[in-house]
Amino acid sequence: MADEKEPKEKKQAKPKPEGAAEANADAKPKGEAKPKGDAKPKGEAKAKGEGKAKGDSRRKGGKDAPSGPAIGEAEPPARVPRLREHFEQKVLPELMKRFQYKNPMQVPRLKKIVVNMGVGDALLNIKMLDAAVAELTTITGQKPSIRKAKKSIANFKLREGQPIGCMVTLRGPRMYEFYDRLINVALPRIRDFRGVPMKSFDGQGNYTLGITEQIIFPEINYDKVEKIRGMDVTFVTSAENDEQGQELLRLMNMPFRQRQA
Repeated sequence: MADEKEPKEKKQAKPKPEGAAEANADAKPKGEAKPKGDAKPKGEAKAKGEGKAKGDSRRKGGKDAPSGPAIGEAEPPARVPRLREHFEQKVLPELMKRFQYKNPMQVPRLKKIVVNMGVGDALLNIKMLDAAVAELTTITGQKPSIRKAKKSIANFKLREGQPIGCMVTLRGPRMYEFYDRLINVALPRIRDFRGVPMKSFDGQGNYTLGITEQIIFPEINYDKVEKIRGMDVTFVTSAENDEQGQELLRLMNMPFRQRQA
């Protein structure tokens, strides 16, 4: 019948070009390993190995490693201030003998030193406070804290919360170092110095010393000083009364003024 569809002719496979058969013949089987020629040369491997070796030597403390104690080793002990050695070797036995203490922990000792510098000019020029902070940092070796007014005073044009001074609290080695420089270097530079007064104890063994000029410290460059400022230095001790505190400071070479007969 004419309506019957004729079967579709099978698609004839396209003939492959002649070059394709030759390319397939030359193709390598999948399982074949790559030739050794593709491997990286030995020189590169050695170079990498040398780099690792140098890095390891730096980490493990080789020639190129930075100087310092190795990991796990104890650091060398810090230098003990000479004034602390003087206290432990001479002052402590002398105080035990003088006041008949039975335990070395009963002996009064220096707990802290507080250095306070008032800057009233900061009310008009706040830069004066920055200069005072820089000078106190140079003198003590520790950055001071800014002190603000606790209440308002109309006569002084002072408002509550305004910065009017700076203060430093020294403890430990810095305390002994500052005390040593104060009594051996700074105080002798005062003109006509005859000693510090003995009437400045507060009744509990603490002593306050007033200094009128900050330029007595050799760390301060006189040419860069904008204004002469004073400061108060308070020596806080663990003494029970003024007698013990005075004897402690005297044995620690505080140059007290001799009483006139």
